[in-house]
Amino acid sequence: MFSNQMKLSTASKFTYRLGTALRAGADLVRSLQSEADLGPARHRAAMQKLIDGVKRGESLSEVMRGDSYFPGLMATMTRVGEETGKLERSLLTLSEHYQHQIDTRRWFLNSITWPALQLVGAIGVLSLLILIMGMFDLPDLLGLGLKGGKGVLWFLFYVAFVLGIIGLTVWAYFRNIGGIQNVVPLVYKIPIVGPAVQTITLAKFSWTLSLTLGAGIDPIRAIRLSLESTDSDYYRSGANDAEQAIRSGATLSGALEATGVFPKDFLERVDIAEHSGTDAESIDYLTKEYEERSKRAIKVIAGVFTVLIRLAVMGILIFFIFRLFSIYINAINRASDPIVRPRFGN
Repeated sequence: MFSNQMKLSTASKFTYRLGTALRAGADLVRSLQSEADLGPARHRAAMQKLIDGVKRGESLSEVMRGDSYFPGLMATMTRVGEETGKLERSLLTLSEHYQHQIDTRRWFLNSITWPALQLVGAIGVLSLLILIMGMFDLPDLLGLGLKGGKGVLWFLFYVAFVLGIIGLTVWAYFRNIGGIQNVVPLVYKIPIVGPAVQTITLAKFSWTLSLTLGAGIDPIRAIRLSLESTDSDYYRSGANDAEQAIRSGATLSGALEATGVFPKDFLERVDIAEHSGTDAESIDYLTKEYEERSKRAIKVIAGVFTVLIRLAVMGILIFFIFRLFSIYINAINRASDPIVRPRFGN
């Protein structure tokens, strides 16, 4: 939202094509040149920027970091691939990751489509009622003080305002506007939703950590890159503490504990995994577990959104049903009042 960043579908296809070309031994500049002939103008311009940077001797990740079009995780994993000499593997793995996100998002949207349509239908019915009240000069049945075409416009403005506030809050959270991500610990305390959001973030972190450790990157840099991959300043803030802990001789789980951003359950699982094999192997096992957890967490969030939307629709309808019923009862009561005849003098 409000961003010119590469779309997930484009990111998945781009990393797959480039990774496949590099695995086949194709020249990097030629492969990028093929990408520069595809997609919208913004995509072609970004590809040309990559080509120019590579020709100047810059790395792909360097150029990506300087262009907001490329997702942060793509720049991070490209850097991992460049430093380990396994760029094609990083890109293809990244492509699978983006495709998984696309599938998850599609499933989420499909889950909330019908409730959302119900909400739109309820808003449409109320708008029609407001319009009819103005056209036929009926009393204010809804008690909102809105009638006719002008009333409909004001009603839709109020609805858009509320939805806009929700959208801006979400946007500000992901952009960490005003340090809003400092409330992340409070978000995690929200029943049902909080733990689900935390699980999704931990899955992303463990996935990147597994890949970086498996690529041979030292734990300090692997943890820093993995914290960056969460796209959260709250998690990034623990990078220096983790580095200091490792330099002091701490284990991987000890370094993560030093950050102060990971839950006890996650740290315990990392500690258990460390005792069962090498860091890369243990984290890879943990990653698979959290990938499964994240899928269930996304279903939980989709279910919560579905329930909230349906409750909103029911709340709107019930409120106005009772409103109309009270108007009807009042009208009956007034009709049943005895007629007081005026008295005339003798």
